[in-house]
Amino acid sequence: MAASKQNLGSKLLETLVVFGVRLVFLIERGLGRTVSSAIGGALLRVFGRFVAADSTMKRNLENVFPEKSREARESLARGAWDNLGRVGAEYAHLDTMVDIDSTHLTGAIVELVGAEHFFAVRDDGRPGLFFSGHLGNWELLSVCAHRLGLNLISVFRAPNDPGIARIIHEIRGRTMGSLQAAGAGAAQKMVDALESGAHLGMLIDQHLGKGVPVEFMGRPALANPTLAKLARRFDCPVHGARVIRLPHGRFRIEVTPPMRFDRDADGHIDVVKATQLMTSTIDAWVREYPDQWLWMHRRWRVPTP
Repeated sequence: MAASKQNLGSKLLETLVVFGVRLVFLIERGLGRTVSSAIGGALLRVFGRFVAADSTMKRNLENVFPEKSREARESLARGAWDNLGRVGAEYAHLDTMVDIDSTHLTGAIVELVGAEHFFAVRDDGRPGLFFSGHLGNWELLSVCAHRLGLNLISVFRAPNDPGIARIIHEIRGRTMGSLQAAGAGAAQKMVDALESGAHLGMLIDQHLGKGVPVEFMGRPALANPTLAKLARRFDCPVHGARVIRLPHGRFRIEVTPPMRFDRDADGHIDVVKATQLMTSTIDAWVREYPDQWLWMHRRWRVPTP
């Protein structure tokens, strides 16, 4: 009986969360993208400092940028909260934010740089891989790929809250291509997709307990080697892609040339070195726009020997 009541309470809470999020999104749609984005950013700039993740972020910033003043790090922290607040508010507008197509690569909202690399992957008839990090509004990458006709499967980690996860999945399903949740059975599904000639996109800038050791932002970390392992197995092109938030509500999506990875004596891609190269690419991106990265997560959790 107690378990039944607990399940009923959980379902009721999930229903309330879903209703609340839908209501917020409805209001944001009415306000318009620019206004709702600004409000989301302002709210987190003010209230982000009162949540536990703020301490994690400030510790990360102090460890990575000890040479910066406290005031400079505080400014970066406020900028990171602002960016995250805007990303949250922009979910309500994802279906209208990518205003480019294959013939018009610069729109009023989004511009694409490195389009030749993107189209080469799209049109070569081979599987391909894309990596990125939580920079700018990272969700626009999959939306852009879908709009430009790339058969891309986006690998994602669902939010912990089931109600929010449900809403986010609905939005992603309407605006992106295929989706693959990380977890049990995901690896085989990725292999099957690549064998069919599809493409995979993955954010690789978060901690993975069973990851490979890398250096990130000058500190030891553990990184997800999945893309490097898939690149080794399929010997297919691997590109980086990032989103930069620009002034006046605009974004730039940049696609890198194909990565050149070190290989072992048998000619196979070295997984650890490839993972490090991709991580170093994201490192450079974060250093260029540090206030647009997700500093709130515990990225550096290398066990002490």
